[in-house]
Amino acid sequence: MLRDITIGQHFPGNSALHRMDPRLKLLLAVAYIVLLFLAANPVGLALCLALLAALYRLARIPLRLIGKSLKPILPIVAFTAALNLFFITGQGDPLWHWWVFSIWREGVSYAVLMAVRIVALIAGTSLLTYTTSPIVLTDAIERLLKPLARLRLPVHELAMMMTIALRFIPTLIDETDKIMNAQKARGAQLDCGSLRQRISALVPILIPLFISAFRRAEELAMAMECRCYRGGDGRTRLKVLRFTGADWAGLALGVLCLAGIFATRFYFKGI
Repeated sequence: MLRDITIGQHFPGNSALHRMDPRLKLLLAVAYIVLLFLAANPVGLALCLALLAALYRLARIPLRLIGKSLKPILPIVAFTAALNLFFITGQGDPLWHWWVFSIWREGVSYAVLMAVRIVALIAGTSLLTYTTSPIVLTDAIERLLKPLARLRLPVHELAMMMTIALRFIPTLIDETDKIMNAQKARGAQLDCGSLRQRISALVPILIPLFISAFRRAEELAMAMECRCYRGGDGRTRLKVLRFTGADWAGLALGVLCLAGIFATRFYFKGI
């Protein structure tokens, strides 16, 4: 299961989506997430999924990676769908009733819509990290937050911390997998027993994981000091972010697609 988590991983490529300006990708990703929750009917969500599928095809990301990124969140999707299924009431007679539990047609529709939203949300944010390297993502976040520097906010440090945290997610996942395999080789029973026993079995995993995380943090801080890192003041960049004609075309196409999805909120109210 741990090897199926692909959050924070970058897959190099030369597609149009890989070459797009990271600031534009960040803004379009935020707009896409907002539209996911503004789409109040199946038509809008279907268009969101179609747009996402087209972007994955454009980026040439293998389908197996999409499945791996969605597999760890399936319990969360199922739990969220179950909550909406039993706690959303409607008009008329329920489709199914037992004791204090009832399932209404509105509850089924809302549960399906919420499950699709969560799946599209994870797949959309994963596409951003798949096609953008951590270094470029740091520059994009810093440039977008640059106006906040007038309020004396440490914009560069905030962007650096966010990107380092995102970058070390795959590293910590690999480290956790190695520790679990080492504990299993010593006879630890991590996959069987009651819930309390499984939680107790995680203690021998968490302690070395925290020690490893602090050691990696110390090594990273030492490496940054050895390279004379003193923050973002006065630092230059090898590659300066600039909008190109392809980026403006991508912006226009993205705004057009997102506007079309938003329009379904008004033209398909009865669905």
